[in-house]
Amino acid sequence: MPAALTVWLAGLLGLLGTWWMAALCGVGALVASVLPIVRRSGFGRRHGAAALGVAGVLSAVPLTVVLHGAEHDPLRAVAADGGHAVLDVVLTSRSRAIRAAGYAGQRAGSERVVLHADVERAVVAERIVRSTGRVLLIAPADRWSRLVPGQRARVSGTLLPASSGELLVAVLRVRAAPGRVTAAPWWQRAAASMRHALRAVSADVLGPDEAGLLPGLVVGDTSALPLRVEEEFLAAGMSHLTAVSGSNVVIVVGAAFVLLRLVRLGPKASSAVAGVVLLGYVVLVGSEPSVLRAGVMGGVGLLALALGRNRSALPALAFSVIVLVLVDPAMAISIGFALSVLATAALVLLAPRWVAAARRRGVPAVVAAGIAVPLAAFVATMPIIAGSSGEISLVTVAANVLAEPAVAPATVLGVVAAVCAMAVPVLAEVAVWLAGPAVSWLVLVAREAEGVPGAVIGWPDGWWGGLAAALVCVGVVLAVRSRLLLTIFSAGAVGVVVVAIPVVVVTPGWPPSGWVFVACDVGQGDGLVLSTGERGSAVVVDTGTELGDIDRCLDRLDVERVPLVILSHLHADHIGGLVAVLDGRAVGGIAVGEGRTPEWAWRQVVATGRRFDVAVLELAVGQRLTWPSLRMRVLGPQYVPPPDSRADGADVNDASVVLKVETPAGSVLLTGDVELAAQADLLASDEDLRADVLKVPHHGSRGTLPSFLDAVDPAVAVISVGAMNRYGHPSAMVIEELRDGGALVVRTDTEGDIALVAVDGGLRVVPERARSP
Repeated sequence: MPAALTVWLAGLLGLLGTWWMAALCGVGALVASVLPIVRRSGFGRRHGAAALGVAGVLSAVPLTVVLHGAEHDPLRAVAADGGHAVLDVVLTSRSRAIRAAGYAGQRAGSERVVLHADVERAVVAERIVRSTGRVLLIAPADRWSRLVPGQRARVSGTLLPASSGELLVAVLRVRAAPGRVTAAPWWQRAAASMRHALRAVSADVLGPDEAGLLPGLVVGDTSALPLRVEEEFLAAGMSHLTAVSGSNVVIVVGAAFVLLRLVRLGPKASSAVAGVVLLGYVVLVGSEPSVLRAGVMGGVGLLALALGRNRSALPALAFSVIVLVLVDPAMAISIGFALSVLATAALVLLAPRWVAAARRRGVPAVVAAGIAVPLAAFVATMPIIAGSSGEISLVTVAANVLAEPAVAPATVLGVVAAVCAMAVPVLAEVAVWLAGPAVSWLVLVAREAEGVPGAVIGWPDGWWGGLAAALVCVGVVLAVRSRLLLTIFSAGAVGVVVVAIPVVVVTPGWPPSGWVFVACDVGQGDGLVLSTGERGSAVVVDTGTELGDIDRCLDRLDVERVPLVILSHLHADHIGGLVAVLDGRAVGGIAVGEGRTPEWAWRQVVATGRRFDVAVLELAVGQRLTWPSLRMRVLGPQYVPPPDSRADGADVNDASVVLKVETPAGSVLLTGDVELAAQADLLASDEDLRADVLKVPHHGSRGTLPSFLDAVDPAVAVISVGAMNRYGHPSAMVIEELRDGGALVVRTDTEGDIALVAVDGGLRVVPERARSP
């Protein structure tokens, strides 16, 4: 272990500091290794000292040479000045999608991917730059997503400097298709075909959530995973299941080894065949840090089994760290690699002791192991997770305990499906169908865990945040071992719960009884709910983005029936949460205006309606809609561009459905994202625009006419907007104009969900969070 820590520390210091710090670390380890030999210590210490000395030499020479080369690569200096470059590269990783929730006319999903590559030749500003460094390519998804490691290509684009503390020498932003692409190695082509076949058969057999999760669980392919599910797994502390971790390797290779032993194959032969399975699975999954760590460690473990040596977990872990950091020094600063190593170390060092302690107290072995394993992994990895993300999931252990029984069968059946998908499609479909219940269970666990109030709490990020989290973990572990410390810790924890939980988690009186209108905090988008006057029933106007969490808002409001979902217009921040609204609720219909652009959004709405067997309707100006305590009249749009015109963002916004709503708390004007032209059309019409409440157009953008605000003359102005958005919403000028007109301005980015309640013939505003001064 000291040898592994030496190499890891040398790589870390060499990348975060400078190359000579790695050399210094290696020399220090070499000097320290001499002391036990000089003192003629026992064999065990001399053996460990020899390993430390070898690690010191490896750190001081080959590792330092690689770090020096990357730090002084000529392309690094050229990239600092930017400019156009043409590179001949060899791809070293699969493409990874850059995913977004979508906004306006940009659909949710991934339009760009990132890939790592080694430079063979570089031409910058018609000058040859001699470089052999590693670069990161940011490229169009449609042209680059099918490339695999081992392929060569010529790529042109704009150079950008790499961040300090990385092995990368440059970043290249690519806009064109790759040129001079060579064929990939046959094993990489086979792996890519298997991954594609698994995605296809999953989509044919399972629902969208499960079909996106199974390839992620089996081969780390999350390209089809809905963003909503991805965020739920992240909040629940289950994201390692979609990244393919060492546990997946253990499950697959372990299943193969057990099967081979059941057919009475000897330990040496079983280890050899399991080694082939291990190699194939690593190729299938790709070069993820946790997979490579598990692959090397698994190879050492299988060799130990073949040789009859069972106590090899820690040496195997140390060996894998040394090999991987020497082969790829970037592993030293990889968060995924650190999490994998620390979690494995915790499972080896902490979990068995905790299981034994629990069994001494009468806890059944299966229950003790089921709790101790995820708890040990959580304690070991929490400092890094807290320091890197600035968040801590309080439901991680419980969620992983519940998820654990489903992981192994889903993984094994998924691998069977991937292997059989091309040769025997029927068998692959059966395997996916059998895996379906387990995958659905994982989705359910993540969704319910994410929905627990206070499931994720904020935490200071950076080094200090990670150190603070480590101190908390150490304190908790020590407190459990000491009765006095346990009493002190318990008293402190009770104090925190009594003081903090009511403030952070429990919002008294929310949702308020008698609410008639709620603007849900769906981030940068709109998600509005209007009570029909019937228990559990509400009309929804717009659904936010795919990540807007309209589902959480409706659940808190106890909305089980939605007679109508109205989409004001077809932008991603208004239609992205449609699936979340329809899933699990009785929905009468989906209503839209006359606009049909963007075309992808219209197709998505129609496809979603068909999937849930919900009709898509069109609203017309002048149409009236009535429920027991809710009345609506359609005021706009007054003009919609012809279907064959190229409508830009403003045209789509101006085609928003505008509704005048009458509620027991007063009148509400819902304006979608109407901009200057549509507002002028409304002013020119004979419609009465006055309302007690105005949903401010387009998230409070500056494209709002003062005369329009004067005509509405609201007492309350609701702005649905995302915190710290990059569009400058809401406009300070619009807010000032509203306040000058006597309106109370409330915002979802600062106050959370905002409800209107009928009080004595008037209305009262009830924000979820305390209003900012």
